Amino acid sequence: MYLINPLPESIPASDLALLSRAEPATVGHFRTIGFMDAGISAHARDLRVAGTAVTVRMPGTDGGILHHAMGCVRPGDILVIDRCGEAVTAAFGGAMAYAARQAGVVAMIVDGRVTDLGELREHGVPVWSRGPSIVTTRVLGLDGEFCGAISCGGVVVQPGDAVLADENGVLVLPRAHIRAAAEQAITFQEQEKLTLARLRAGEKFPDIVGSRATISRNTADAVA
Repeated sequence: MYLINPLPESIPASDLALLSRAEPATVGHFRTIGFMDAGISAHARDLRVAGTAVTVRMPGTDGGILHHAMGCVRPGDILVIDRCGEAVTAAFGGAMAYAARQAGVVAMIVDGRVTDLGELREHGVPVWSRGPSIVTTRVLGLDGEFCGAISCGGVVVQPGDAVLADENGVLVLPRAHIRAAAEQAITFQEQEKLTLARLRAGEKFPDIVGSRATISRNTADAVA
Protein backbone atom coordinates (compact mmCIF):
# COMPACT_ATOMS: atom_id res chain seq x y z
CA MET A 1 0.00 0.00 0.00
CA TYR A 2 1.19 3.51 -0.77
CA LEU A 3 1.42 6.15 1.93
CA ILE A 4 0.98 9.68 0.60
CA ASN A 5 1.95 12.66 2.75
CA PRO A 6 1.64 16.34 1.81
CA LEU A 7 4.42 18.23 0.06
CA PRO A 8 6.70 20.26 2.33
CA GLU A 9 6.83 24.03 2.11
CA SER A 10 9.34 25.14 -0.51
CA ILE A 11 12.53 26.72 0.80
CA PRO A 12 12.59 30.44 -0.15
CA ALA A 13 14.48 31.15 -3.36
CA SER A 14 16.69 33.68 -1.56
CA ASP A 15 17.89 30.99 0.89
CA LEU A 16 18.60 28.55 -1.94
CA ALA A 17 20.48 31.21 -3.89
CA LEU A 18 22.66 31.89 -0.84
CA LEU A 19 23.21 28.18 -0.20
CA SER A 20 24.21 27.53 -3.82
CA ARG A 21 27.16 29.88 -3.35
CA ALA A 22 28.60 27.49 -0.76
CA GLU A 23 30.67 24.47 -1.74
CA PRO A 24 29.67 21.27 0.07
CA ALA A 25 33.34 20.53 0.75
CA THR A 26 33.73 23.95 2.36
CA VAL A 27 30.85 23.21 4.71
CA GLY A 28 32.75 19.99 5.46
CA HIS A 29 35.48 22.07 7.09
CA PHE A 30 33.23 22.91 10.03
CA ARG A 31 30.28 20.50 9.90
CA THR A 32 30.45 16.71 10.23
CA ILE A 33 26.85 15.53 9.91
CA GLY A 34 24.43 15.46 6.98
CA PHE A 35 26.91 14.25 4.35
CA MET A 36 25.84 11.26 2.26
CA ASP A 37 28.41 8.49 1.91
CA ALA A 38 30.77 8.52 -1.05
CA GLY A 39 28.87 5.73 -2.81
CA ILE A 40 26.26 8.29 -3.84
CA SER A 41 28.10 9.86 -6.76
CA ALA A 42 27.31 12.39 -9.47
CA HIS A 43 26.81 11.43 -13.11
CA ALA A 44 27.99 14.86 -14.30
CA ARG A 45 30.87 17.21 -13.58
CA ASP A 46 31.21 20.91 -12.86
CA LEU A 47 27.81 21.40 -11.30
CA ARG A 48 26.33 22.56 -8.02
CA VAL A 49 22.65 22.45 -7.08
CA ALA A 50 20.57 23.50 -4.08
CA GLY A 51 16.90 22.73 -3.55
CA THR A 52 14.07 21.54 -1.33
CA ALA A 53 14.08 17.82 -0.52
CA VAL A 54 11.01 15.94 -1.68
CA THR A 55 11.40 12.40 -0.39
CA VAL A 56 10.37 9.03 -1.78
CA ARG A 57 10.62 5.62 -0.11
CA MET A 58 10.68 3.10 -2.94
CA PRO A 59 11.33 -0.51 -1.87
CA GLY A 60 11.77 -3.48 -4.15
CA THR A 61 10.89 -3.38 -7.83
CA ASP A 62 7.69 -1.32 -7.56
CA GLY A 63 8.15 2.11 -9.18
CA GLY A 64 4.59 3.36 -8.71
CA ILE A 65 5.40 5.75 -5.86
CA LEU A 66 7.98 7.55 -8.01
CA HIS A 67 5.36 7.99 -10.74
CA HIS A 68 3.13 9.63 -8.14
CA ALA A 69 5.99 11.88 -7.00
CA MET A 70 6.63 13.02 -10.56
CA GLY A 71 3.07 14.30 -10.71
CA CYS A 72 3.59 16.39 -7.56
CA VAL A 73 7.08 17.91 -7.73
CA ARG A 74 7.59 21.65 -8.26
CA PRO A 75 10.32 23.87 -9.69
CA GLY A 76 13.15 24.06 -7.16
CA ASP A 77 12.56 20.59 -5.69
CA ILE A 78 15.19 17.86 -5.41
CA LEU A 79 13.86 14.31 -5.43
CA VAL A 80 15.63 12.16 -2.83
CA ILE A 81 14.86 8.45 -3.17
CA ASP A 82 15.39 5.72 -0.57
CA ARG A 83 15.59 2.29 -2.24
CA CYS A 84 15.55 0.51 1.12
CA GLY A 85 18.66 -1.50 0.29
CA GLU A 86 17.56 -2.63 -3.19
CA ALA A 87 20.84 -2.79 -5.13
CA VAL A 88 19.94 -4.41 -8.46
CA THR A 89 17.01 -2.61 -10.05
CA ALA A 90 17.25 0.88 -11.57
CA ALA A 91 14.91 3.34 -9.89
CA PHE A 92 14.45 5.38 -13.07
CA GLY A 93 15.85 6.13 -16.49
CA GLY A 94 15.61 8.59 -19.35
CA ALA A 95 11.84 9.08 -19.54
CA MET A 96 11.57 9.85 -15.82
CA ALA A 97 14.51 12.26 -16.03
CA TYR A 98 12.80 14.05 -18.91
CA ALA A 99 9.59 14.31 -16.88
CA ALA A 100 11.63 15.73 -14.00
CA ARG A 101 13.15 18.36 -16.28
CA GLN A 102 9.73 19.37 -17.55
CA ALA A 103 8.53 19.74 -13.95
CA GLY A 104 11.45 22.00 -13.03
CA VAL A 105 13.11 19.49 -10.70
CA VAL A 106 16.62 20.64 -9.76
CA ALA A 107 18.14 17.18 -9.29
CA MET A 108 17.43 13.52 -8.51
CA ILE A 109 19.37 11.66 -5.82
CA VAL A 110 18.84 7.95 -5.29
CA ASP A 111 20.37 5.50 -2.83
CA GLY A 112 20.32 2.86 -5.53
CA ARG A 113 20.79 2.45 -9.25
CA VAL A 114 19.64 4.18 -12.44
CA THR A 115 19.61 3.38 -16.15
CA ASP A 116 19.83 5.16 -19.53
CA LEU A 117 22.97 7.11 -18.60
CA GLY A 118 23.21 8.76 -22.01
CA GLU A 119 19.63 9.98 -21.81
CA LEU A 120 20.14 11.24 -18.26
CA ARG A 121 23.02 13.38 -19.49
CA GLU A 122 21.04 14.48 -22.55
CA HIS A 123 18.01 15.60 -20.55
CA GLY A 124 20.18 17.69 -18.26
CA VAL A 125 18.71 16.92 -14.83
CA PRO A 126 21.67 16.24 -12.51
CA VAL A 127 21.57 12.72 -11.06
CA TRP A 128 23.40 11.14 -8.13
CA SER A 129 23.21 7.37 -7.61
CA ARG A 130 25.16 4.25 -6.73
CA GLY A 131 25.70 3.42 -10.40
CA PRO A 132 23.93 1.96 -13.42
CA SER A 133 21.74 -1.08 -13.96
CA ILE A 134 19.93 -2.56 -16.96
CA VAL A 135 17.12 -4.03 -14.82
CA THR A 136 14.15 -1.69 -14.36
CA THR A 137 11.20 -1.22 -12.01
CA ARG A 138 7.54 -1.78 -12.81
CA VAL A 139 4.29 -0.25 -11.54
CA LEU A 140 3.01 -3.01 -9.28
CA GLY A 141 0.83 -1.16 -6.76
CA LEU A 142 2.59 -2.76 -3.80
CA ASP A 143 4.39 -0.37 -1.48
CA GLY A 144 6.05 3.03 -1.13
CA GLU A 145 5.83 6.35 0.66
CA PHE A 146 5.79 9.94 -0.56
CA CYS A 147 7.15 12.75 1.61
CA GLY A 148 8.03 10.84 4.73
CA ALA A 149 11.34 10.62 6.58
CA ILE A 150 13.81 8.45 4.65
CA SER A 151 17.44 7.34 4.70
CA CYS A 152 19.67 8.14 1.73
CA GLY A 153 23.41 7.60 1.70
CA GLY A 154 23.40 7.00 5.44
CA VAL A 155 21.67 10.32 6.17
CA VAL A 156 18.15 10.81 7.51
CA VAL A 157 16.32 13.14 5.12
CA GLN A 158 13.14 14.91 6.14
CA PRO A 159 10.84 16.34 3.47
CA GLY A 160 11.58 20.06 3.28
CA ASP A 161 15.26 19.75 4.22
CA ALA A 162 17.76 21.67 2.12
CA VAL A 163 19.99 19.69 -0.22
CA LEU A 164 23.31 21.03 -1.51
CA ALA A 165 25.22 18.83 -3.95
CA ASP A 166 28.08 18.92 -6.43
CA GLU A 167 30.40 16.39 -8.05
CA ASN A 168 32.16 15.89 -4.70
CA GLY A 169 29.07 14.77 -2.80
CA VAL A 170 25.70 15.53 -1.25
CA LEU A 171 24.89 17.47 1.92
CA VAL A 172 21.51 17.57 3.68
CA LEU A 173 20.72 20.48 6.01
CA PRO A 174 17.70 21.28 8.16
CA ARG A 175 16.24 24.49 6.77
CA ALA A 176 16.93 26.29 10.04
CA HIS A 177 20.68 25.79 9.45
CA ILE A 178 20.81 27.07 5.87
CA ARG A 179 21.86 30.66 6.35
CA ALA A 180 24.42 30.04 9.11
CA ALA A 181 26.10 27.19 7.20
CA ALA A 182 26.07 29.08 3.90
CA GLU A 183 27.42 32.31 5.35
CA GLN A 184 30.22 30.52 7.21
CA ALA A 185 31.20 28.62 4.03
CA ILE A 186 31.13 31.74 1.86
CA THR A 187 33.35 33.59 4.34
CA PHE A 188 35.77 30.66 4.34
CA GLN A 189 35.83 30.65 0.53
CA GLU A 190 36.63 34.36 0.42
CA GLN A 191 39.47 33.85 2.91
CA GLU A 192 40.81 31.05 0.74
CA LYS A 193 41.15 33.47 -2.17
CA LEU A 194 43.48 35.53 0.02
CA THR A 195 45.43 32.39 0.87
CA LEU A 196 45.94 31.64 -2.83
CA ALA A 197 47.10 35.19 -3.44
CA ARG A 198 49.68 34.88 -0.67
CA LEU A 199 50.87 31.55 -2.09
CA ARG A 200 51.34 33.19 -5.48
CA ALA A 201 53.40 35.87 -3.73
CA GLY A 202 55.78 33.21 -2.41
CA GLU A 203 54.62 32.55 1.15
CA LYS A 204 54.54 28.97 2.45
CA PHE A 205 51.24 27.27 3.20
CA PRO A 206 51.91 26.36 6.87
CA ASP A 207 52.94 29.94 7.60
CA ILE A 208 49.79 31.38 6.04
CA VAL A 209 47.32 29.13 7.83
CA GLY A 210 49.25 29.04 11.12
CA SER A 211 49.91 25.32 11.21
CA ARG A 212 53.70 25.61 11.38
CA ALA A 213 53.56 26.78 15.00
CA THR A 214 51.17 24.00 15.98
CA ILE A 215 53.36 21.38 14.36
CA SER A 216 56.47 22.78 16.01
CA ARG A 217 54.85 22.64 19.46
CA ASN A 218 53.97 19.00 18.92
CA THR A 219 57.17 17.72 17.30
CA ALA A 220 59.84 15.92 19.30
CA ASP A 221 63.48 16.26 18.37
CA ALA A 222 64.82 13.20 16.58
CA VAL A 223 67.19 11.01 18.59
CA ALA A 224 70.60 10.72 16.91
